[in-house]
Amino acid sequence: MISLQQLEDFFNAWADMMWSTPLVILLVGGGVFFMFYSRFQPYRYFGHAIDLLRGKYSDPNDPGFIPHSQALATALSGTIGLGNIAGVAIAISIGGPGAVFWMWVTAIVGVATKFYTASLSVMYRKTGPDGVVNGGPMYVITQGMGQRWYPLAAVFAVACLVGALPLFQANQFIQLLRDVVAIPAGWATPEEHFTFDLVSSSIVAVLVAMVVAGRIQRIGRLTVRLVPTMVVMYLMMTATVLYTYASEIPAMLWLIVSDAFTGEAAAGGSIGAVILIGVRRGAFSNEAGIGTESLAHGAAKTVEPIREGIVAMVGPVIDTLVVCTCTALIILLTGVWDNDSGLEGVTMTARAIEQVFPVTGIYLLLIMVGMLSFSTMVTMWFYGVKCMGFLIGVERQYYYSPIYLGLLVVGAVVSMDIVNGLILASYATMAIPTMISALYLAPKVNVAAKAYFAELKSK
Repeated sequence: MISLQQLEDFFNAWADMMWSTPLVILLVGGGVFFMFYSRFQPYRYFGHAIDLLRGKYSDPNDPGFIPHSQALATALSGTIGLGNIAGVAIAISIGGPGAVFWMWVTAIVGVATKFYTASLSVMYRKTGPDGVVNGGPMYVITQGMGQRWYPLAAVFAVACLVGALPLFQANQFIQLLRDVVAIPAGWATPEEHFTFDLVSSSIVAVLVAMVVAGRIQRIGRLTVRLVPTMVVMYLMMTATVLYTYASEIPAMLWLIVSDAFTGEAAAGGSIGAVILIGVRRGAFSNEAGIGTESLAHGAAKTVEPIREGIVAMVGPVIDTLVVCTCTALIILLTGVWDNDSGLEGVTMTARAIEQVFPVTGIYLLLIMVGMLSFSTMVTMWFYGVKCMGFLIGVERQYYYSPIYLGLLVVGAVVSMDIVNGLILASYATMAIPTMISALYLAPKVNVAAKAYFAELKSK
């Protein structure tokens, strides 16, 4: 009989093996390659991305299901989640402040990576027998590289089925709900909380089911409202923290940069450890090169693949350079990271916010986490369904729904260490077929981009 500790050790060892130097080189090195291969051209079109999001070039008759703004919001709802709050805290607690710098690096190179992966997702979409347009790395591989590459596409789909499970989101949200509401109210204790976790996660599962019943169209309408609200709310909270600790900001920014190249605060005390932790968490946060976001962008209403690539490249900027940096500054400026209290994950972020908002802060964070985790849960369902459809046929893809909702409940009552290792290992596995296909087909994107930008300039 395998014990929970053995299972935890296995998943964490798997994650460590996958997130080793070769994968870091593939993700960061691949992103650097895309930057230079594109001659930094996508970086010059952020203004055009805003126009696309405003619907300036939209045509309701284009193939697809959701407009550019909803596609980006859906992709962001999958990336702006507890990884931005709990994940950043984990990165700092293990890798020190320097891990934040390497998260920034993944975002900067991730702009170019997402431009290529999202463009390919639209370029190689496939219409199923039900008339639904499907996009994503598995279709990029089979449609763009050929059916002989099907095993590589299947690896992505299987890994995504695991990586898209709501285990991490459910675990951390229920943990915060328990700490803030249940234990003070006497509904649970730190030692005895199984019943509360089970009931509350079951309620969340029912709410998720109500949204996913409307499929991608309802998910898009929900996320395009929730995501901007979440970002603005978090920016306001961070602005208050920055004002409170204004005199310490320069020193803290310098600590982030200097520690990135010394590794003094990292577990193990090496630069390599800091880089691995920062890249791992950065990739988990913005998903550049992972491929999940391409599933959302593949549903966009457009006939121009490059347009969706331009929209997608906004994602790492909002997700990592803005939201993750907000969390990092809150944790670092308040000093909660530099102690021996044993705080981890979302609890560390909660304690940091409580120092600035002693009465309301924890409830503001609870609302924020609730919106983040819920929007991520509904988006991850869409990712899993699309991968299930690729593997067993679109007519049977919704068999995934009861499995997903059941594991949403299970995720709330299992160890976070087990969840963390399993999800991280799955994300690393997804990155391999995504980056291989993007590098292989990059010349196709360059040809399309040259034509698109030339036409755009002529207008």
